[in-house]
Formats: sequence, structure tokens, C-alpha cells
Amino acid sequence: MKAALSRPQARTKRIAALATVGVLAASALAACSTSSDSSGSSGSGTSGKPAAASSGSGQQIQVVAAENFWGSIASQLGGSHVKVTSIIDNPDADPHDYEPTAADARTVAGARMTIVNGIGYDTWADKLLSANPAAGRIQLKVGDLVGIAPGGNPHRWYSPQNVHQVIGQITADYKKLDPADAADFDTLRSTFETKTLGTYNQLITGIKTKYAGTPIGASESIVSPLADGLGLKMLTPYSFLSAISEGTDPTAHDKSEIDRQIKDKQIKVYVYNSQNATPDVQQQVKEARAEGIPVATVTETLTPAGASFQQWQVRELRGLQAALAKATGK
Repeated sequence: MKAALSRPQARTKRIAALATVGVLAASALAACSTSSDSSGSSGSGTSGKPAAASSGSGQQIQVVAAENFWGSIASQLGGSHVKVTSIIDNPDADPHDYEPTAADARTVAGARMTIVNGIGYDTWADKLLSANPAAGRIQLKVGDLVGIAPGGNPHRWYSPQNVHQVIGQITADYKKLDPADAADFDTLRSTFETKTLGTYNQLITGIKTKYAGTPIGASESIVSPLADGLGLKMLTPYSFLSAISEGTDPTAHDKSEIDRQIKDKQIKVYVYNSQNATPDVQQQVKEARAEGIPVATVTETLTPAGASFQQWQVRELRGLQAALAKATGK
């Protein structure tokens, strides 16, 4: 997922872009607030009341998710009662360094509910929301919900526990916005958690039961919440994982430590983010394969484009499960 600019460079460039979008966002909000809503879909409005999505009214809750992994979940939990737009919906876009557009500002201006990851992961989304205040809007910030402050690991969609926490909160928020359809939202949640996520849940339980304690290595901190959720033992220094995630140079000591772990086969499986394969990561993948250590991949956002959260996660979990089976003979 590396662009032409490094993540630190892109952050600097984004400051000017956000300032421009802030002005555009204010204009978009004014336009949305004064336009008529003849279509019956929810908008910002001037009443300050949350839009209802009752089955009788035909209205939908307009939801904006900063990233498509949360957007996919939100859409499935809302069914026909919601319309979800994900700002980051392209596998080639980097959520860390995304530069919002005027179209994004207009989309946020009409939202009755927003879902932002937080934890310093998508600060551009916070700026869009600040530029587009709306009375009655529900703002769900995942980091606040799960109790992870800025500076912590932001990749909470790879934590099975956190995923289920977000599912519960989204449903609760939908019921606040549209109490008339509360029963529908409860049914949608039950179906999603027990049936739609059935294979996802089974894979998590199966891997944890069979491979808990297995030592693994990884390219960046995106893998850490998943390893924790599966009971796997992460040997890669967290300072290295964080450096790759943040786009900074890892220390020579960390690189030497990982090289030793691979050479001595202390790790059984190596997992890397294929959307952020830096030269250091590529070298580690090459070394792991040369030593006969199975390699598994993850990505930062939904892949391929158009995949659902569960399709994406199940494919990755099966790949990791196969790598663990090959490595351990279990």
C-alpha cells in the first residue's frame, strides 16, 4: 500500500490539502443544509433531529465510514434501513495518508452517523467531521469504544473481540436513530454474528485451540491484534512492527534480531502486509522462504475490491491456518 511518497512525507503534504477541504466542507454543509430533501433520504437538515429509517417512512440512515472494513460491517448490520458510504474503498488507497476531497466533504455533511477508526489512524476524518458539525449526528470512534488511546495499535479490525464490540455499538446506535426498527436491527445483528460470521468465528476458535502459543514473526503492527486474538506468540520486536506501520526506518538492532529469529527458525510462520511491502519486509519474506518458513499475507483494507469484511477475513485466516499447519505438522 505504499504510494510514491513515504507516510511521513504524505502527512506533511496532507496539511495543505486538509485546509483546502475544510473550506470546501463548510460550503458543502451550507449547501446540504439549505437544499430540499425531496427524495426522502436523510440529510443534514436544519431541525437537528436524527433522521428516522422506519420501514413505513422509506427513509434510510445516511452512514459514512472512514474505512471500508467498518463500512462493510455497518452496511450488513443496517440492511435496507441504512445507506453506507465508505470513504476509503480502494485497495490502493492508504488510510494513514489519505487526502480528502470536496466530494468527501459533501458526503460527510449529509451523514447522520459516522464511523471513524481513531487512535491516530485517520486524523483526516476527524478534520472532516469538525468542518461539518451536525446536530443529532452520532459519531462512533472505534478507539474510544475499545479503550485504545492515540499512540496505541490502531488496527482494531484485526481484533476479533473489538470487531464484536463495534458490531454491538453500531446496532445500538442504529436503534437510537431509528427506534421504530429496533427489532429489525436486533435480528440483523443476530444473523450477522451467528451466521454471516460463522466461518470467521469457527476459524478463530479452531486456530486458537490448535495453535495457541505458536511463535510467529510479522512485518508490522497490523498483525499484532490478530495474533493476540488467536493466541499466537509474536516474537518480532514491537518497535520494528511500529516502524514499518508508521513508515519510519527500523533500527539496525531490530533488523538483526529478526534476521536471527528467521535463521534460527525461532518463528514458525511469517505474516506480512502485502500492501506495505517495504524493502526490509521483502528481504525478510525472502529469508523466511529460503529457510522453509511458511509465509502468510494480510492486507490493510478489503481486498479484492468489492469483497465483504467476512470474505476478506476468512480468506486471510484460511491462509494463516494453512501456514500454521504446514509449519507445525498439525
